Amino acid sequence: MGIRRKIGSSKNPPIFSHEFIIQNHADIVSCVAMVFVLGLMFQWSAAYASMFVAMQHNITHTFNDTDVPDVTNYTSGKLDIFTVFFYLLVCIIIHAVVQEYILDKLNRRMHLSKVKHSKFNESGQLLFFYLVCLGWGADIAFREGYLLNPSSLWDGYPHTELTFSLKFYFVIQIAYWLHIYPELYFQKIKKEEMMPRIRYATLYFVFITGAFAMSLTRLALFCLIIHYLVEALFHFARLMYFSDKNDVAKPGFVAWASVFVIARFTTVTAAVLMFWFRLGKAENQTLDISTGNFNTPQIGRASCRERV
Repeated sequence: MGIRRKIGSSKNPPIFSHEFIIQNHADIVSCVAMVFVLGLMFQWSAAYASMFVAMQHNITHTFNDTDVPDVTNYTSGKLDIFTVFFYLLVCIIIHAVVQEYILDKLNRRMHLSKVKHSKFNESGQLLFFYLVCLGWGADIAFREGYLLNPSSLWDGYPHTELTFSLKFYFVIQIAYWLHIYPELYFQKIKKEEMMPRIRYATLYFVFITGAFAMSLTRLALFCLIIHYLVEALFHFARLMYFSDKNDVAKPGFVAWASVFVIARFTTVTAAVLMFWFRLGKAENQTLDISTGNFNTPQIGRASCRERV
């Protein structure tokens, strides 16, 4: 089912014009994504389509002569680029659905100005993403034992093998922050509002991609859970402010300011503890891309500065 169009001029824009692409971008992207999904149905194209839809670089551990079932884990690699591209398309589709069926309906009720309208949509989209990833990330951390056993963040480094849920989580993270760039065009974001969005999307992308490539997914997951909690509070308070619900917005901003300091202290402490006092004292501190070991003093200091 296609995304409904906004009611406006009765004239349809010319095909392949900028306005046509912007109005129909969700349907266009859905068609492109469906090509990959349909490709899974045919034997001659299934291998190529699975490169985009399924997680790549899997490793299966077989336990012979035991009742333990086979375990399949995943590593990072070049083929993940195709998977990220497909789920970038999915993020664009979900973005359009949230915009059309939730945010636009709220906007029509509140009659916001153009400036507030754009910021309301930004906070609404980010709040939706932060809440989903907060719950999803916390569930992964709990099931993998990272919350109850903090030493698992650095024990056994490099953590080159990931469970399906953990790798899928990071693929979605990378895809989401990449999808911010085409959304600047699809949402007709003004030039003065572009740079802040480009800046934070780029920072997220560099941090998450770097952690994914350098086998630091456990620490990154821990930091993202805490950070997303803080950001969710901020954007919730911001939505309440734009909705003229100051009795809710003011306590929300106070809670955000208080939690922000605690969260930043926690993430910085975790990074320093891991890179300086744990991995910093490890015997193997040489760069070895083949084994996924990026435990060097230079990378450790850079990671700590990034968290600060």
